[in-house]
Amino acid sequence: MVDIKLPVIAINFKTYPQATGERAVLLAKHCETVANEYGVSIVVAPQIPDLYRVSHAVDIPVFSQHMDPGEPGRFTGHVLGETLVEAGCSGTLLNHSEHRMQLADIEAAIRTAERLGLYTIVCTNNPLVSVAAASLRPSAVAVEPPELIGTGISVSQAQPEIISGTVEKIREVNKDVAILCGAGISTGDDVKSALDLGAQGVLLASAVAKSDKPVEVLKGLAEPIR
Repeated sequence: MVDIKLPVIAINFKTYPQATGERAVLLAKHCETVANEYGVSIVVAPQIPDLYRVSHAVDIPVFSQHMDPGEPGRFTGHVLGETLVEAGCSGTLLNHSEHRMQLADIEAAIRTAERLGLYTIVCTNNPLVSVAAASLRPSAVAVEPPELIGTGISVSQAQPEIISGTVEKIREVNKDVAILCGAGISTGDDVKSALDLGAQGVLLASAVAKSDKPVEVLKGLAEPIR
């Protein structure tokens, strides 16, 4: 499995037109430039059709936005781990608020990812779900209250008790899982707040993927952890 250095900045490209096709490649290259310049760990998660082109254009870790459980051969329309490996992926998001999964499917996907050497980030929306996810032993859990996603209002500053309380509860069931903070993260101050609350990285999307000056935004995010 790829070794993701912590703290990490994970950038979800979602399906934004500014981060689609060749623009996804360009944005990933910007992320790689800042990662190298600041010596920080940056992971990118482009759309599934863009995974191959992005993974062959940059050396930083490329993640899928989703992965289904299942075996190769008969799962039409599903995204299988073996395909992600062939596309050059290092890992995958699971259970994003915009692509929810059943608990049993999350567990099956994590076990498949383990077998294939893929890093897993399970997105969760509250402390109880975060604890349940952590008990499944993924590589990381990303705490993201859905009401703050895309708002520019950082959970690490607007609802800090969610992060600190969730970190405490997760550590009761899993001392090793990486804990990321998501929803509304957009500045270096947000990153610093998340780390001060016990998170080991952040997961964000629009602040970078929709920006007219993504390099400047990325540098601001990286500054507190360089």
